[in-house]
Amino acid sequence: MSTSPHRASDHQPEDRQDTVATGRAGHNGVLFAMCLSLVLVVASVSALNLALPDLAIDLSATNASLTWIADGYTVALAALVLPLGAIGDRIGRRNVLVAGTVVFGIASLAASFADSTTTLIVWRVVMGLGAAMIMPGTLSTITAAFPPGQRAKGVATWSGFAAAGAIIGMLAAGALLEWFSWRSIFIASAATAVVAAAAALLLSPNTKDEHPSPPDVSGAVCTALGIGTLVFAIIEGNERGWTEPVVVASLVVTVLAFTAYAWLGLRREHPLLDPALFGIRGFRAGAIVVLVQFMAVFGFFFVGLQYLQLILGYSPLKAAAALVPVAVVVLPTSQVTPHLVRRVGMKATMTVGLLLLSAGLFVISRLDVGSGYLPFLGGLVLAGFGIGLSGAVGTSAITGSLGRGQQGVASAMNDTTREVGSAVGIALMGSIYGSHYRANLPGSLDQLPPEAAEAARDSAAAGLHVADQLGAQGSALADGVKAAFMDGLSASLIAVGVIVLAAAVGCLFRAPKAPPTAD
Repeated sequence: MSTSPHRASDHQPEDRQDTVATGRAGHNGVLFAMCLSLVLVVASVSALNLALPDLAIDLSATNASLTWIADGYTVALAALVLPLGAIGDRIGRRNVLVAGTVVFGIASLAASFADSTTTLIVWRVVMGLGAAMIMPGTLSTITAAFPPGQRAKGVATWSGFAAAGAIIGMLAAGALLEWFSWRSIFIASAATAVVAAAAALLLSPNTKDEHPSPPDVSGAVCTALGIGTLVFAIIEGNERGWTEPVVVASLVVTVLAFTAYAWLGLRREHPLLDPALFGIRGFRAGAIVVLVQFMAVFGFFFVGLQYLQLILGYSPLKAAAALVPVAVVVLPTSQVTPHLVRRVGMKATMTVGLLLLSAGLFVISRLDVGSGYLPFLGGLVLAGFGIGLSGAVGTSAITGSLGRGQQGVASAMNDTTREVGSAVGIALMGSIYGSHYRANLPGSLDQLPPEAAEAARDSAAAGLHVADQLGAQGSALADGVKAAFMDGLSASLIAVGVIVLAAAVGCLFRAPKAPPTAD
């Protein structure tokens, strides 16, 4: 996969490319198949968040274990999406996508039988491998199949489903958890993988780079190592302490890995992802916007769903339904974003989108145990408008910065920034929440039997379970656990809200006013 700004990987005339790429299925068929595969991948990031309270009790999972259960999937996806995208460019994107659904389906089915947190984390990592095979082909197939005049609409639809897919996954998981255990989520994911594979085979073309570049093994190793050690350091740093040798070593490896990637990439003729592309203002701005947006979104889902279930007492289905307003706002906002960019410019749209997202996070960070749902909804709607604006324009900025022959590169970069953002967001917010939760638990916890006290320290769900078992005497403990949870929730939301706000300021001063047109 070449990332040279001047290289075209397909020499066919543009009109013939559209005919070959689209085939008999038509643009709508391609869009349906790719968005279905996309939803499968994205929904699996968010769906399990609803089961975290059950996992904390059923598998005796600590806050750190819960973070790894959620993040094992996203770390594997983020670390492997670039090299597996390059393989798809070489042997056919649909071929790799369908193979990925097989890996994903088998791993998901196996995860449904897990009887320990370690086993579940391992199968979640394998699911992430399958997802990394699926994800790159979704956007690059759309951008290859759609002519320039319709590509913005296709990308906007893809972007809308990338955000709304998380809500779809949570709704499905919530419905399953009303009648079945958390294991049913994995069984349903395996069944959906079968449907996605069939749709891809029947409706989508097998596009590929007709002139593939030599594989960049060093680039693949450096990016995978850098992403993996960064997330490990964030999670374990808050759990063990930032001065622990293993944490410090992980941070050193992260810096060395990304430095080596940049150094080697600038010297290779055909790097996996050319570091020089970050010199393109639109490409750089789009990557930053997508990164921080997904950091905020999936970090929020990780802690926000626990607020709805543990503090407001919502059932899994009701908690998922409580987040539907995000999808209701995001999908239409994504659709109108291309028109808005033409009217006011890319810089203004990016900046306003990120400002709205950060405002939503700050509003929710001000909640307390007695706030209820309405203030939460207000922050949710603000964030939804921000997600719709920033997600669509960020993706369009990345894909629009590169020509038609480089859409595999654009797709891989877009996927990588999304998944790195998701992995870092879950790790960052989960770790900040966990450390503040433990630090703010009531001192009366020490009066409990050691096993019960340790369970309460491990997670808020376990703490409330212990309080329930104490009967009337447990009310004080329940109040203390809920207050500690809210302290952790507020701290994590403020931290990510500040990052999103900083990105908004950066876009205001550094992003290009007009969208890039590299075609």
